[in-house]
Amino acid sequence: MEKIASFTINHLKLLPGVYVSRKDAVGSEILTTFDLRMTAPNREPVMNTAEMHAIEHLAATYLRNDPEWSDKIIYFGPMGCRTGFYLILAGDLTSKEVLPLVTKTYEFIRDFEGDIPGAAAKDCGNYLDMNLPMAKYLAKRYLDQALYSADEKNLNYPD
Repeated sequence: MEKIASFTINHLKLLPGVYVSRKDAVGSEILTTFDLRMTAPNREPVMNTAEMHAIEHLAATYLRNDPEWSDKIIYFGPMGCRTGFYLILAGDLTSKEVLPLVTKTYEFIRDFEGDIPGAAAKDCGNYLDMNLPMAKYLAKRYLDQALYSADEKNLNYPD
């Protein structure tokens, strides 16, 4: 069987950043999948499920309410390897074009206070598995180490 494209990226060189993972034609529309890599794969600890779950609830809520981007949001969710998230947007987009949106999303998470949206038994299948303080810490770390200083090495996959 042929390797899928995401398994051909050299994860030993991959840094935290915002990468175009793939572009897919769906009818006349292009969907762009972004790899929001928050940790250096195989070189840093992976994120635990509780903080990933909190990030997922907060980011999905923020993105689907952003006045400029809400109609382009298709999906936001975790990577199985627990080193980041996938963001799928309608449109033929680049990492540089979505960097401001990703930055605003993670600033929202870093600064969030209160009850996590959807963190209730009637709203979520595993509402107790949330860690807001660690989600905020990881959002700040991602902002400081990758998003605020993003350049070609954080916006384009390594060779």
